[in-house]
Amino acid sequence: MSVWSYITIATSVLLSILILIQTRGASLGAGLGGSGEINTVRRGSDKSLHQLTIIVVLVFASSIIIGIVAAK
Repeated sequence: MSVWSYITIATSVLLSILILIQTRGASLGAGLGGSGEINTVRRGSDKSLHQLTIIVVLVFASSIIIGIVAAK
């Protein structure tokens, strides 16, 4: 296994955890057209968690692409 495989596995686990611990402002019914506010402003730790999730997604996607290119 290469280093990129370990990075991909670690970031996938971290990404799953980050997604699961994020709070959701709108319920499922609001997302499907029911009443409720869909556009919310992220503040404080929620904003930091959201930004960290984006960074981990970028690292995850990059590790997959680099792993594919390095395998060739």
